[in-house]
Order: sequence, then C-alpha cells, then structure tokens
Amino acid sequence: MRRLLALSFLLAYLASAFAQQGIYNVRDYGAKGDGRTLDSPAINAAIEAAAKGGGGQVLLPAGTYLCGSIRLKSNIDLHLSAGSKILAAPASMKAYDESESFGGFPEYQDGGHTYFHNSLIWAEGQVNVSITGHGMIDGEGLTKKDTENAGNVQGGSIGTGDKAIALKLCRQVTIRDITIYRGGHFAIIMTGCDLSTIDNVTIDTNRDGFDIDCCKYMTITNCRINTPSDDALVLKSSYALKKPVLTEHIAIANCNITGYKCGTLLDGTYVPEPVGWVCGRFKLGTESNGGYRNISLTNSTFMYSSGLAFEEVDQGRMENIVVSNITMSHVHHYPIYITTGCRNRGPREVTRPSSARDIQISNVVADDCDSLCSIIVTGLPEEPIRNVWLSNIRLQFKGGGARELADREYREQGTNYPEPRFAGQTPAYGLYARHVDGLHVNDVTFRYERPEYRPAVVLDDVKNATLRAVDAPTEPGIQQVVALRCGEITRHD
Repeated sequence: MRRLLALSFLLAYLASAFAQQGIYNVRDYGAKGDGRTLDSPAINAAIEAAAKGGGGQVLLPAGTYLCGSIRLKSNIDLHLSAGSKILAAPASMKAYDESESFGGFPEYQDGGHTYFHNSLIWAEGQVNVSITGHGMIDGEGLTKKDTENAGNVQGGSIGTGDKAIALKLCRQVTIRDITIYRGGHFAIIMTGCDLSTIDNVTIDTNRDGFDIDCCKYMTITNCRINTPSDDALVLKSSYALKKPVLTEHIAIANCNITGYKCGTLLDGTYVPEPVGWVCGRFKLGTESNGGYRNISLTNSTFMYSSGLAFEEVDQGRMENIVVSNITMSHVHHYPIYITTGCRNRGPREVTRPSSARDIQISNVVADDCDSLCSIIVTGLPEEPIRNVWLSNIRLQFKGGGARELADREYREQGTNYPEPRFAGQTPAYGLYARHVDGLHVNDVTFRYERPEYRPAVVLDDVKNATLRAVDAPTEPGIQQVVALRCGEITRHD
C-alpha cells in the first residue's frame, strides 16, 4: 500500500512538473494507449488542464489511443509522438459529440460542410491551435458517407464520427508532420480559418483529403495526398458561414497528389485503382458562393488522378489564379478544366452570374491523358470567362476520338453539375473553349497515341484569342484549329 501511495504521489508530482513546463502527458490524465480503452475523455481532460494553465503541449506518447471526439482549445498543441496513433472509435461506442444545430438557416451545402462537432478532432472559434508530430490518425471507425444532419444521425444510427479533423472559425492554425489514414468523409476540413499553415502532412484516404472552405492567408506545402475516390486538395467557398465568403490568398507548393488504392501509398505498394473512375485532383469548387481570389499552385506532381479543375458555379467570382510547374501521369478524364455555370446553390435574392478572369497556367507536362476531354475553358453566354493564359504546356493523349465528334454540340454548363464525364467527349482533342473573351495560348504541344479524328483546337464564341506556337498533329483531312462563331484570332505558327 505504501508503495502504491508513493507511486501515485510520484506520478502526481511528475504531472505537475511537466505541466509547469507546458507539457501535459495524456497518460497522466488516465489515457491507456492500449487500443481498447476509450482514451478521448482522458485526452480532453489534459486539453482542459492545459487550457486552464494558459496553454501548452498535450502529448500523446507511443501507443494506440481509441478515441471519440477530441475538442481542441486555444493555445494547445496536440502532439502525436512517433509511434502514437489516434484510432477512431466505432459508431457502436457512441463516443462522438452530437453535430451542432445550424440554427434553422437553409443549408446550401452538404452536411459534411455544415456540421463539425461530430468529428474525431474538432475546434470552433479557437486561436493558436496545432496538431503536430510524426504519429498517425486512423479513422477506421469514421463514416465516409455524406449522410449526416443535425442530431448526428447517420443512416439511422446515432453517434457516428464523420471527419478526422474539422476546424471552424479558427485563427493561427498549424497542422504539421502527421499522417492520416482513412480520414472519413473529409480527412481535414477547415472552414472560415485564417492565418494557417499545413506542412509535411501525409493523407491516404477513401474520400476527400483537404477541404479548405472560406479560408484566407494559408500555406499548404510538402504534402502527400492519396485520394482515389474523391478530391485530393479542394478549395471551396460554401454558404456554411451563412454568407458568401471568398477563399483567398492561398499558396500551395511542393505537393504529391495520387489516386492509388487506399492504403497502398502508406504501405509502399502503390497499387492503381482497378476501376475506371479515379479522382485525386486539385479543385476549386463546386461549392462556390463566395468565390476564389489570389490562389497559387506550384511545383507539384499528379499520378493516377484527374488533373486541375476550376469550377465557379454558385454566383461567386474566380480571379487571379496562377498554376505553374506541374507534372501529371495517367490522367483520368481531363488535364485542365476551367468553367463557370449557373447552378446557383444559394439564396434566391442573389442574382449576379458566376464570373472568372485572369487565370494563368504554365509549365505543365502530362502523359497518358484520357481521350474523354481536352483542355476545357467554358464560360456563360452572358458572362464569358475573361483573360486566360495557357503557356508551355505538353500533353500526350490516349486518342481515338471519332470524326463525328468534331460536329458534336457540346452541352452548355448551365445548371448542370460541372463534371465533364457527364457532358461526354469534347469536339476537340487538345483544347475546347467556348464563351471566352481573351484566350492566350503560347508554346503548347499536343500528341496522341491512337489516331484522332477530332481537330486539335475548337473555339466557339471566343473573342480576342491568340494562338502562338501550337504544335498539334491531325489526321489527313482534319483541320488543326476550328473556329465557330469566333471573334478575331491571331495565329503565330
């Protein structure tokens, strides 16, 4: 008995000593780390103690911590040591917080963008929060379905966790060095967060990787994102904050985006998905009520994925977008897609059309591109996309397009969901543009493996177009460039 008392006093003393240094070891608050005991209550107790002490590091030593909802607070660094794992509890344990009420306001976005509290790790309205370390978050018990609503009802069951990390209206956020496996509906969603850094994060998941929504002043660097079934790195601008908010001043660099079978990025086998639809792309949209401004993506690679998608369809604006130094291999569906539409998922009193302007894409090399789609740039008849620069681009397509596709009436975007696979094959194999004012194409090379009987370039209702050094073969009798209802084209061969 004396030894037990002495040991308990020693542990209490050590916990107090570490707390004085700003380190709160979750083991000192009752966490077992054995993968069987529910440890989220102990971790939340450590977070509360750190918050009362003015902040500090909540430390997870090596071990497996079975968890429901973990609630981050201001000035807390949740640190996952090497060898530690946060394992998402199954729904049967009912260990996740209820999703919050949205306040009776109409929801113009999916449940995954509306509710945050039913997540594995969440914070709302906090400042100076971080999740760091070389440990892992394994979302085994999370759902990947978008079936949630207020009350946290998931397909008839209550208590299901939805997302690995969900942060709303937070400032000065840092996420660094962690690995997320099976991240649920979203591995990381950040909505209305400012002044944030995401660096050296690895995600291997079965739905979205990063969802960055209504955020500003953020850098995302040196990340590896494997998402075969959904978007890898997606910027959104939804109505989740009950008003249109721009996503702006976002700088992304040095990232690897892949669409391997879930889990095979982490185990090093790199198995391509055997199905025809693989996503894993970089995307703006579709939720786009506020729009996007001052976005840059550079020095990044894509493998077994869709490419670059820029979709403004909910009456926002998309402007000042720069993409450079991109390599892609095995591109599904399209390499580059820029569109506006009038889905208009938002309040009816908003009447302005979606708009896009000043988009520059350069230094892109891609091979094994799907024959479904060329580069696509399509605006609205009443609001053309303005000022797009495409330069130093090399694309190799699978080819095989039939001759009759050149005369195909490609559907107007309109209210349709902006996904090219629903629209079918484009009339051109290299570049199809419609409703554009100011299209500048310079030093672009297209190649195909199987004979292509579509023209390389089709311009439909395009004004102020400049084509310079376009190197694109065609089969005998097929025009290289077809202009339909087109304004003046300046050619520089």
